[in-house]
Amino acid sequence: MSRPAPAAPAVPFTDLGAMTRDVRDDVDAAWKELLTESDFVGGAPVERFEGEWARYCGTTEAVGVANGTDALVLALRALGIGGGDEVVVPANTFVATAEAVVLAGARPRFADVDPGTLLLTADGLAAAITPRTAAVIVVHLYGQTADMDALDAVAARAGLPVIEDAAQAHGATWAGRRAGSMGRLGCFSFYPGKNLGAFGDAGAVVTTDPRLADTLRSLRNHGRAGGHHERHDLVGTNSRMDTLQAAVLSAKLARLDGWTGARRAIADRYREAAPGTGAVRLVRVDSRAAPVHHLAVAMTDDRDGLRAFLAQRGIATAVHYPVPCHLQAAFTRFADGPLPVAEAAAARIVSLPLFPHMTDDQVAAVCGAVAGWDRGRGDGAR
Repeated sequence: MSRPAPAAPAVPFTDLGAMTRDVRDDVDAAWKELLTESDFVGGAPVERFEGEWARYCGTTEAVGVANGTDALVLALRALGIGGGDEVVVPANTFVATAEAVVLAGARPRFADVDPGTLLLTADGLAAAITPRTAAVIVVHLYGQTADMDALDAVAARAGLPVIEDAAQAHGATWAGRRAGSMGRLGCFSFYPGKNLGAFGDAGAVVTTDPRLADTLRSLRNHGRAGGHHERHDLVGTNSRMDTLQAAVLSAKLARLDGWTGARRAIADRYREAAPGTGAVRLVRVDSRAAPVHHLAVAMTDDRDGLRAFLAQRGIATAVHYPVPCHLQAAFTRFADGPLPVAEAAAARIVSLPLFPHMTDDQVAAVCGAVAGWDRGRGDGAR
């Protein structure tokens, strides 16, 4: 006799279905057109989305690729980075950032992060630079941009190009400049769970350098020379964007700012419930940044206790990321020593539910539970 499926939590961690319903009619119409045209890879819908995304990011070029990891790998390759080179990456990031460096043939050089924002700092970058350093990947994690003014200054002094990993920062800004527009290249993932997500894997690289854009277009398409199907000037790969994904992204892009506004309103309510004086403290927001809150990350000394407390109340949580990159088995050979901030934070971080279609009752439930946890810490009631 099979057991009944467990009831869904009262507050799920995310709800992709609600965003899908918002764009269903537009996607249905696009799909019918694609079936009629039978143009399933590249084509006009991809070019249209590339133009829309470049304008949205404040760049002149956008190159659609198959996924966010490829975006990083191809950005590194377009800059000529490979064997013998080092690339500075923060230890607190999704593993794809470091993975891309290795896939490009270079060596990741891990740097520690700010204890408040958990993002790469200028001091962390400066400490990680060696004579072999060829670039830095700045990660705008959780939806907040890093301090690009300070990081750009350090990189410029060292003669290093800056690549932005903006996979979690669609539309985020630093001092009014959009994520992806501040480095030589900006890399995005459109994985379904992202703020701007496709119906499968997709990614893009943005830049204001047309030569780099041309190189990226060749690399994503087996190294083909522009306009020549049978001429291959570079050793490339197959990283083309599906036409359906481009159509989905165009439909969602029209709604992105509205969804971002909803995320910001929810994050503001969370910050009121956990103002940083109790047992739960949200990751700090820099006053010069306008985050898009891909994740609502908090820190607490008893993460397992908090997660259990919330789960008992039907509130789902997650952890992004419990093991810093330099301590992952695949990357320990690249570690040059301890990185105390990233290591300490990894044991304390927890991600609260945050998605643009959260109801007022769901937000209130999370806020009330977090506040209740804070109160209960004083008398052991959990």
